[in-house]
Parts: sequence; C-alpha cells; structure tokens
Amino acid sequence: MLILNVLSRLSKVKTIILTIYFLWGQIYAQNNNILNSQIADNELVVETGLGCVPEFNIRHKTNQANEAEKPADTTRRRAPKFVFGTGDNREMLGTQITHKMDSLLNPELRISGYISTYFAYYDDDTETNDFVQFPTLEPRRDQFSLNMALINMQYQSRDTRAGLALHYGDVPACAWPTTFNLIQEANAGFRVYKKWWLDAGFFKTHIGLESFQPRENITSSMSIPNLFDPYYFSGIKLTYVANSRLNLQVCTFNGYNEYIEDNRNKAFDFSLNYNPNDHISVTYNFLTCDETLDYVKTKHQRYYQNAYATFIYNHFTIGLDANFGIQQNSLLSDTTKTGIVYGGTIVGKYNVAKRFNIYGRVEDFSDPNRILTGSMKTGNYVCGTTLGFQITPRKNIAFSTEWRILQSDARIFRQGNT
Repeated sequence: MLILNVLSRLSKVKTIILTIYFLWGQIYAQNNNILNSQIADNELVVETGLGCVPEFNIRHKTNQANEAEKPADTTRRRAPKFVFGTGDNREMLGTQITHKMDSLLNPELRISGYISTYFAYYDDDTETNDFVQFPTLEPRRDQFSLNMALINMQYQSRDTRAGLALHYGDVPACAWPTTFNLIQEANAGFRVYKKWWLDAGFFKTHIGLESFQPRENITSSMSIPNLFDPYYFSGIKLTYVANSRLNLQVCTFNGYNEYIEDNRNKAFDFSLNYNPNDHISVTYNFLTCDETLDYVKTKHQRYYQNAYATFIYNHFTIGLDANFGIQQNSLLSDTTKTGIVYGGTIVGKYNVAKRFNIYGRVEDFSDPNRILTGSMKTGNYVCGTTLGFQITPRKNIAFSTEWRILQSDARIFRQGNT
C-alpha cells in the first residue's frame, strides 16, 4: 500500500512532512465500511503439510463467503498456510490488547512489510541528534528521511502463537534503546486453558490511543500525551478473552518503556477492553512502577492510568484519550510530596466522499514536575491543534496535508511559546 502525506505546521512552528507508506499485499481503507467495499485483491496462500507437496493457491477474498457455504471436506487434514500480506485495517486498532488472529483455529503464518518515508520542514530548532523537539514521527528537519521500514511475521494456531517485527529508521533511532534497537516485537505464547493465553517476550505498547506506526493513526503526527506513553515493554502477559466483546489482561514488565531492567523493581499492569457493539470500543489501562535506581534511597512509585475510546459509524471516526498519573516524592517545590502528570487528546475524521476525508485533533499535556518528560522542558503545559485532509486517488494511494500548531506557557520554542 502506498500512502502519500504532506503535513504543514503553520504559525510560528511550521512543519511540512511528506510521508510515504508501502504495505506489501495490503489495501488500506479509511473505516470498516470502506474496507468491506474495497477489498478485492488476491491473497497468496502457500499450503504445506508433513509428507505432502506444497500447494500455491491464489484465493480471491470476495469469494470466501461462497467457499464458506460449501460443506467441509473432513477427509483431508487442514495443513498450515502461509499468507503474504493482509487486508486488515489497522487504523485506531494498533494499541488494542487483542486482535483478529486470536480466533484462528487453523495454523497460519502471516508475513507483511511496511515502509513510511517523509520530508519534513519545521521552523523550530533541532535538538539532540538533529531531531526536533517532541520527536518520534517525522523527527528530522528540512530533509527527506525514513520513519520506519518494518518486516512483520505473525504465527497463530489453535493453542500457540508468536510474533516478530523488525524495524529500521528514525522511529527506532529516536525512541528505541541502543540494545535491541532493531526489534519492535518478539514474543511467543500459548493457550493455558480455554480462554486464557500466556505470552512472554518483547511487546509493542497497548497503552494510549495513538501508535508510533503512522498507518495506525488518523493523523501523520503523534499527539504530545501519547508521545510520553510507553512505546514498548519486556515481560509477560496473561490474557483472558471472555468473549468477542470483553478482554482482560494482567502483565509484569521490566519497567516503563524498557527492554532491559535498570533496577530491581518490576512494573505491573492491568488492562481491560470492552466493545459494547460494532461501533464503539473502550480500553482502560493501569500501570504502576518505580524507575528509581537502586542506589537512590528515596523511592518514586508511579501510578499511571490511561483510558481511550473509539467510535466508528458510517462516515465518522472519533477517538478520545485521557491520561492521569501520580508519582511519590516528585513535586519539584517539595520533593516529599506527590507530583502529578496528565494529558488528553480528541481526534476525529469525516469521510466527505469515497476517496476524500478531513480530520482534526486537539491535545493537551501537563507535566510540570517532569515525571515523564525528565530533562525535556515543557513548562506547565503544552497544547496543540491539528487540521488536515486526505485524498485517496487509488485504493492503495493517499495524499494528505496537515496543519499543526503547538503552544506552551514557557518559551520552549525558538520563536517563544508557540
């Protein structure tokens, strides 16, 4: 899939971003309705089995419903299949705790690829490593560059599953640790009992509405609140898939946004995802951890809560995200008291026509005690507004232009506070 995005930040902080996405074998649609009407590509399936000759079949997705009506052939054992590419729409789904492959009964290996490139212009100064302030997506100024090149493999059978995602580009360069820098995901799991799954390894985040993969967001840029959410975890997950509407998960991780542990403490997480109907999805996450180094006597236990919801109906897509956290002994004016951090995002999109949509986002983030921002200066708050539109001249090509302005009470930008 090829998507072309141009993002422009006006006012005193101006940005122009040219983003190109390419997904092997995948059609990207703007919502479920468009997805159902546009998916008409072929799927390459390689079926193999012990003691049998591999079969290469081209299956047309629009004929799957008719095939399902045929009586099952019980005389032939179903062999594992390899699927190169997928037609799934990942928009607003990138951080959910479960996915469609959880319901597969027959072994399947899906292999896909994704590339995001861009050109960006900012009228603000660059910071560390020639990245702009608040880097993750499109972090380089006045040049063509690569957000991410991704190779993804997902294996699923009735009782086992595994995932491996390798990436390269500016996203891992500015947001990933030096060790394991190329690994976005690497995990494996098995069905413990009926609806219970246990997975261990490296995971991409399930916290926050927006993802560090542009294809999983409405906008090309990433909101400030989600910028400071964790991007990755290392640990173990226990998931309970109650039904198609409700999923629960408890986790133990090395820390907040860590692959390698830097102290003896562990992070604990609880997540809940509930879909009351086909249009609404609600997710709640609670994470507690202490990132204090072992030699520091004063501890800083953190309690971080995140909740987000999505609403998709006909031509409308709306996402809401809210974060609130407290951390012990972290108030800058009195280090014996608790400090707070909070943020919120509202993003929406309207499909004006089959191949044209408009979108907008407002965001607000406050971390005056530098609980999540650390040495980065953000003042008492940073807020922003984003507006844009997207044109899809072909079913797998899109062009978007985005306007964004960021503002703070502190003079953190070259021009001042905007």
